[in-house]
Amino acid sequence: MNVHVTTMGDGPDLVLLHGWGLNSACWGSFAPALAERYRVRTIDLPGHGRSAWNAECAGVDGLVLAIRRHVPEGATVAGWSLGGMVALRLAQIAGSAVSRLVLLATTPRFIASADWRFGMSFEEFERFRQRVETDHHRTVNEFLSLQVRGEAQPCTMLRQLKRSLAAGGRAQPAALDHGLEILGTTDLRRTLPDIRQPALVIAGTYDRLTHPEAARFLAKSLASGRFVAVDRAGHAAFLSHGPQVLDAVHGFLAPASTPAVAGRRQ
Repeated sequence: MNVHVTTMGDGPDLVLLHGWGLNSACWGSFAPALAERYRVRTIDLPGHGRSAWNAECAGVDGLVLAIRRHVPEGATVAGWSLGGMVALRLAQIAGSAVSRLVLLATTPRFIASADWRFGMSFEEFERFRQRVETDHHRTVNEFLSLQVRGEAQPCTMLRQLKRSLAAGGRAQPAALDHGLEILGTTDLRRTLPDIRQPALVIAGTYDRLTHPEAARFLAKSLASGRFVAVDRAGHAAFLSHGPQVLDAVHGFLAPASTPAVAGRRQ
């Protein structure tokens, strides 16, 4: 199937996977900044942006299989939100083909439950899902508003996300529905210790969509996880606090070095 990939820069391979309802244009200036040191591939997930959709892409494993051949051997894979869930599953399936993970605003389980406090309530999620079925264009825009809650400049951030959505192309309704199915049913907690790749987990302390404590749990549960909290950042810290996130990524990927990274590290 047709998966849209953009490549820029030169150096070690770094693949970027965006979140639900968006496309690879959402990375904004963050991707070109990374491309100063790495060969960056931004991938539109199936049914998002300029990538095609078909029923074989359903489920997190379907997304992984669709993008697998576009991930170079030994690449670092960075995922944001839903893209982080896909990156985690890709690391499990591909094994050593993925060398490292960078997980931005990522949770192992999006929905709250009796044994998981750090998620969206099932009732709120179902109301959102029903709105997507009624008017997916309007609901995606509402979702963008959720992503900038807690930011110091939410209006500026919202305009930037809306521009990237318009520039890269809207997601197809079937892809939106199946993406919500992934968010509503996926629980990666039990499998996290089996993921052996070194992982950098970055969370904004003001994130109102993916609880920063979910990211902290994620980092602690992985075999080799490092947690970084970016102070006063929301769900899209790579946009609102680009220099701090870049410093964290550079420090994590630097060979044979352990420099201090931005934010609070635990």
